[in-house]
Amino acid sequence: MATLLDVVFMTKKQNKLQTSFFNRDACEVAVDLLGKIIRIKFDENWLSAQIIETEAYYISEKGSHASLGFTEKRRALFMPPGTIYMYYAHGKDSLNISCKGKGNAVLIKSGIPYLNDINPNNIIKIMQSNNPTNSERFPRSPMKLCSGQTLLCRSLGITVKDWDQKQFNSNQFFIEDVGILLSKIIKAKRLGIPPGRDEHLLYRYIDFDYIKYCTKNPLTVRKNQPEIDYLIKNRPSRFSKP
Repeated sequence: MATLLDVVFMTKKQNKLQTSFFNRDACEVAVDLLGKIIRIKFDENWLSAQIIETEAYYISEKGSHASLGFTEKRRALFMPPGTIYMYYAHGKDSLNISCKGKGNAVLIKSGIPYLNDINPNNIIKIMQSNNPTNSERFPRSPMKLCSGQTLLCRSLGITVKDWDQKQFNSNQFFIEDVGILLSKIIKAKRLGIPPGRDEHLLYRYIDFDYIKYCTKNPLTVRKNQPEIDYLIKNRPSRFSKP
């Protein structure tokens, strides 16, 4: 049964991302997802997070799951653009979305809680409860609740069991464009790619304004070199595939 919050939320003018948004090159989608808002209904509440970090993957390069071939667990990667692909990263849930071309996808790497007049006042407490620390006295910092692909899913209550191989649902789970404009974007090497699996590709994208809340700040890694390990772009509208 719809609650009063549901009625208010669903009648608010929204710009929900449609299938056509994802039916494009994975790097373009990865860039354009920065600043977009994940909305998911958790119990009777709507939780929201602003996307600040993404990674693009192609079937043609060795860093992708799809390059290992079709399996039932990877089925979503070969389904139409906009299909949710979830898997367990070290036993924890991780969110991806299929893009144009079979096997191509974008990983939602990290975000920050997004607060507005639609969210409940206790959104942070709900997310902290979903994603607790080892100490009840010291809950996770609000801006660090979604600083990683599994932390984001845990904080928002997005699970493999509920959403793998599914389509976005306007009544439960969608991504919205609220008009956020980015000042700068960073392109960097993806994280966790083993040697020999195209680890050199700069297919990771970060909102410069929130770089200290991303999974790992490429600007503070001592061995990283500008133009090799990362690039900084001013006010981009879109990156093309390198």
